[in-house]
Amino acid sequence: MKLTHQDYKVAWICALPLEMAAAKAMLNEVHDSLSQPATDHNAYTLGSTAGHNIAIACLPAGVYGTTSAATVLSHMLPTFPGLRFALMVGIGGGVPSKSADIRLGDVVVSLPTAMYPGVIQYDYGKTLRDGQFHRTGSLNKPPQFLLTAISQIRSNGMMGNSHLTDIISDTLERHDNMQQSFSRPNDDWLFVPSYTQLDRNPDCLACDPSYLVERSPRPTQEPDIHYGLIASGNQVMKDATTRDSIAQQFGILCFEMEAAGIMGQLPCLVIRGICDYCDSHKHKQWQGYAALVSAAYARTLLLEVPTHSDNVSRNQQTGHWMVPFDQNTRFMGREDIIANLDEWLTQQTRPTKMAIHGLGGVGKTQIALEVAYRMRNKYPNLSIFWIPCTSYESVDQAYVNVAQKFGIPGVKPEDVKQAVSNYLSQESAGEWLLIFDNADDSDMWINGSSAPALKKFLPRSQQGHILFTTRNRTLALKLASPHLIEIPEPDQDISLSILESLIDSDLLVEKDAALRLLEQLAYLPLAITQAASYIQENQISISKYLHLLEGNESQTIDLLSEDFEDEGRYDTIQNPVATTWWISFQHIQELNDLAIEYLSFMACINPREIPTSLLPQRRSENEKTKAIGLLKAYSFVTEQAGRKFLSLHRLVHLTTRSWMKNIGMFRAHVLKTADQFSDVFPDRDISCRKLWREYLPHVLLLIKEDDFLEKQHEYTQMIRRIGSCLSEDGRYNEAEKLIHQVLNIHQRDLGPENLQTLETMADLALIYWYQGRWKKAEELGVQVLKARTQILGFGHPDTLLSMANLASTYLKQGRWQEAEELQIEVLTAYKEILGFEHPNTLLSMSILASIYSNQDRRKQAEEIEVQVFKTRREILGLKHPSTLLSMSNLASIYSNQDRWKEAEEIGVQVFKTRREMIGLENSSTLLSMANLASTYYKQGRWTEAEQLDIKVLWLQKQVIGPEHPDTLITMHNLAFIWHSLGKASDALALMKQCVHLRNKVLGHQHPHTISSTKALDDWIEESNTSPRQYLPASNQEKNDRHAHKIPKAVVDS
Repeated sequence: MKLTHQDYKVAWICALPLEMAAAKAMLNEVHDSLSQPATDHNAYTLGSTAGHNIAIACLPAGVYGTTSAATVLSHMLPTFPGLRFALMVGIGGGVPSKSADIRLGDVVVSLPTAMYPGVIQYDYGKTLRDGQFHRTGSLNKPPQFLLTAISQIRSNGMMGNSHLTDIISDTLERHDNMQQSFSRPNDDWLFVPSYTQLDRNPDCLACDPSYLVERSPRPTQEPDIHYGLIASGNQVMKDATTRDSIAQQFGILCFEMEAAGIMGQLPCLVIRGICDYCDSHKHKQWQGYAALVSAAYARTLLLEVPTHSDNVSRNQQTGHWMVPFDQNTRFMGREDIIANLDEWLTQQTRPTKMAIHGLGGVGKTQIALEVAYRMRNKYPNLSIFWIPCTSYESVDQAYVNVAQKFGIPGVKPEDVKQAVSNYLSQESAGEWLLIFDNADDSDMWINGSSAPALKKFLPRSQQGHILFTTRNRTLALKLASPHLIEIPEPDQDISLSILESLIDSDLLVEKDAALRLLEQLAYLPLAITQAASYIQENQISISKYLHLLEGNESQTIDLLSEDFEDEGRYDTIQNPVATTWWISFQHIQELNDLAIEYLSFMACINPREIPTSLLPQRRSENEKTKAIGLLKAYSFVTEQAGRKFLSLHRLVHLTTRSWMKNIGMFRAHVLKTADQFSDVFPDRDISCRKLWREYLPHVLLLIKEDDFLEKQHEYTQMIRRIGSCLSEDGRYNEAEKLIHQVLNIHQRDLGPENLQTLETMADLALIYWYQGRWKKAEELGVQVLKARTQILGFGHPDTLLSMANLASTYLKQGRWQEAEELQIEVLTAYKEILGFEHPNTLLSMSILASIYSNQDRRKQAEEIEVQVFKTRREILGLKHPSTLLSMSNLASIYSNQDRWKEAEEIGVQVFKTRREMIGLENSSTLLSMANLASTYYKQGRWTEAEQLDIKVLWLQKQVIGPEHPDTLITMHNLAFIWHSLGKASDALALMKQCVHLRNKVLGHQHPHTISSTKALDDWIEESNTSPRQYLPASNQEKNDRHAHKIPKAVVDS
């Protein structure tokens, strides 16, 4: 008798072709193929063993992980409706420990414990406030009859009746072509967790055998069977330290990548043959044997599982069907969400209501439609009704149609909702599914101001399910709490597949353009469909559409506002992306005026990582929380980093701006946003660096707005603060543009000799100084000095500051005599006006010492710096930042005198004190470490210098940024250290990176850029000869740099 789909009771799922080969080898009989639905993309091998009819399926080539496994099984279930259970059989990575002597070729079988169901999805959960990862969700444990079969196998093993080796030998004899790839290898090497494989040799021949773990040999080659927890995740585990950390937390025996995807859909057991130890020493030579031994165990298991006949009638009554759309034959992806909904609909103990929520246009309706059609195919007796909630009238008409389907007699229109609710609440109604699509209007569902609230007409029955689709998460909670599923945008691959299904194949040659288009559309299905419709209708290329989309803002909005035909959407509502969100804006405006104010504020700045501290604080914290909560409920914003940051969806950001312009409110909100920044943007204080870095991406976007530029003269102090912070971060080119902008305004509005104008000129001269543009810094510095001397007088602190800055500029130009004369003049004035012990006097002395040091007048430099150090120590204490600065400068002088031991002793003391006082992750502490590394380098202690500078470079990238000039100095120095150590290729690669970044940040004419470029050219030229020795560029704290920051009558820092 020919078998039907209903006759297959066991799903055997594999991830790899070699696992499928092992599975096929276990079959006693191979059956003919059966037809399958067009929606089922699996390829099956059908057969039987131990009396069980089995359908074997393999994951698509190269597409692994829990989602892929879930997709394979979700396609399989409708095709083979009689499936009782699944076996996930194949290879995995073992976790050897003191309690479990797991070796290559052993088998691990998922077995529940007191706390866990046999399989744990270790990468599915959430990070808590303390940084701990909390695993969320739970998987189903194997069914009772499989656990009973396992007990039988274990008892047989205790009596010495295990036949795995016999099954393996018999299989290899019957299939001699498998012997080469599936026989048991000899080498089983386990290395200590801390030892990683340094090369890519697959047999570990280059690995150091002294790191092998000593294990006593086993008496036979019979594989051991281990029972316990298996960890399932979406990434290959190949780090022994991570392996042990997770394994110890949960008691894991094995890691694999697929099982978690199928445990919730069908009763399942996971069987894994061990082919590696989840470390960097992965051995592919064990994969064949591990696959075969796992398949052999699966066959042994099936011998113990009793078979059952299935006489269930297949002629069940067909349920009612009321869905307004045809099935979307181009639907793809979303299998994890479909699987969750399928599980909800099929579990015996389940909630009766569920809501899927997400951004308008993300595909909620299409998911609900796909679920409806799959449920119809899977359960023909299930009645399915679709209620469009676009208006009260559409809901009323749908209820009338449901009443007609059931033949409910004599119902008046005003009573039809209650009548349908009563009927569906009865057992005689049978099993049913109600889908309420576009349930977005809270007034319609909860408040009922213009008609009775719809929520009161929802039927209650254990035989029925209600599914809501909504943009409004708050409403979703009120209708179906806590059973909600958030619908995100699909990933890039699925989005590309959607686009490919909608446009002609000859347009798909532009793969890069297609990917850029999807990124611009934020992977939103409705936007992709709209774009495809425009491309098709106008017969243009993807590149042409992308060019239009990336045009000016109004042009982009015009595209997003284009109406188009879509068979899967309602005739009564407009389809464009922009229109669908304008409706949501109106809903929000009616519900919460603060929420719309926040949305308007965010539309004026960068949409990503908006600090919540930026939001206007004009209301209570409770009102702020509710406003943000409503924007989150509509999926317009997402929250990150413990509620500290918000991100606005890219297309929502664009559409909000358009909406504000349409209602004439954009200009007002730009200026309100500018007022907020004027209040909250910090001064250039190093303690505020973290805050200004959070604010900069947003204020920089704001000040480019045309509406702001028209009023920028009212915000010059804010712009100047922004420029100063950019300069402090080493972003000199950006800072220059802003300060120049302010200078032009001040010269126009206040005049060239106004004190504010002069301060701005001094700021610009400082930026030129940092850029290495000494001539321009001098020209501007001389101009400021003359004006301040004339207006304020010689003895004014601002005049003296200008003199000190100009002296530093002369020093950088090598004009030491002029620098000395000017600095002595400054110092004399400070002593007379402020006194010898004043901080500015001491700093001026330190600058003079730096000038002497550059003139090789080292003895004078040392005497002055020692005097400064002693005075600061006496007045401020040894641990004060200014005292430590003197010590660091003194170490620099000793280093230049080749007094390495003294330089090192002071450098170590400065570093340790700063680490103790301000922590390791502070720019001053890191500068001390870098100075110490330079001292080691000059002594020829290159390895110590390397270790220190590697750490400095990594920390500087985190603390001050990867492109900060100080970070680039460390990068330059480390390249020289590697060059000296003979690591030529590493040195060359790092110096190339340094030259690229210095050109970008400092410009090609900056002395540091010239220095790095020359070194790079020399290294390339001398690549085949012994390299010359270069001393690293100094990373010491330069007093002339600090001179530019002398504050008025306060201690430097």
